[in-house]
Amino acid sequence: MLTILDKYILRRYLVTFIGMLLLFVPIGIMANLAEKVGKIIDNEAPLSEVIIFYGNFTLVIGNLLLPIFLFLSIIFFTSKLASNTEIIAILSSGVSYSRFLRPYLIGATLVAILIFMMGMFIVPHASIGYNEFEYKYFKRGRQDRVTDNIFNQLNEDDYIYVSSFDPNRKIGYNFTYEHFDSIKQLEYKISATNIRWIEKDSIYRLTNYVKRKLKNDVEQIETKRRLDTLFTFKIEDLTPVSYVAETKNLFELNDFIEDQQRKGASNINTYILVKYKRWALPIAAFILTIIAVAVSSVKRRGGMGLNLAFGIGVAFIYIFFDKVFGTLAEQSGFSPLLAVIIPNLIFGVFGVYMLMKAKR
Repeated sequence: MLTILDKYILRRYLVTFIGMLLLFVPIGIMANLAEKVGKIIDNEAPLSEVIIFYGNFTLVIGNLLLPIFLFLSIIFFTSKLASNTEIIAILSSGVSYSRFLRPYLIGATLVAILIFMMGMFIVPHASIGYNEFEYKYFKRGRQDRVTDNIFNQLNEDDYIYVSSFDPNRKIGYNFTYEHFDSIKQLEYKISATNIRWIEKDSIYRLTNYVKRKLKNDVEQIETKRRLDTLFTFKIEDLTPVSYVAETKNLFELNDFIEDQQRKGASNINTYILVKYKRWALPIAAFILTIIAVAVSSVKRRGGMGLNLAFGIGVAFIYIFFDKVFGTLAEQSGFSPLLAVIIPNLIFGVFGVYMLMKAKR
């Protein structure tokens, strides 16, 4: 049952948070548009695509920054409460500091649920259009995937390899397909100068097809100038885009990671890191809420300005730690789980310390 105090603080909490979003999200869009407008004009991007891109941009970037917006909004309105001596009056009336925290934690729970639902199910869909537009108009010429020396293990018995892959033409060169039997001996091997996906017929076309099959220590060779056939793998399996994990919802991402682990993908840490970060963002909402309340609930000589300056500094340090450990996980084999836990653990301990200090 919410009391008048709970409703008062919770209303201020949510109104300030929504106001912060309505203020800074348009600023972020305008800043990005000012930076990219030259490329948009030079590449003749259609207006409809630009509008859709900035809709996706709002969801993708906004979701990442929701905990930061939450943090700054709490500092803003709680500092105002402290400067008006409202917090002193609340605590003097017999309300404990822990009880004072309750509406903040309720608000953090609501925002954490929002972050979770967006990060797991809404943002992945938006990320498809966001990244496709980025590589089409802003990163033209840059590769969005590995295209050379691609090796994939399809399952326990089948392996494929291409020396290079053209994702635009959906063609791979120097294709090899190897199948092993139950005792891990090569049963047959297919090779071709190239493999092309024929989308209208939903088939693969092999050029200079050669199949070598071993049977009773006898090698049987079958050759064809061209062969149209079917395979169990998708053409995207040859080399998924670098941002593929960002485009999958919770269930799809779990299945994708399991599939990539089975294949022995070299960049598996990147995919796992995306998964853990989605779980970490809602937790960050609680950690940053505790820090924000502890910092801003005490009346200071510098007032709201000092609290906001401190809050912005903490936010930048948090983002810095998150980026550093994320890069370590992607490029040096550092555990993705630790890369997510360590920044939150550091700031969680800091939050508890600041909370104990504020209580005194």
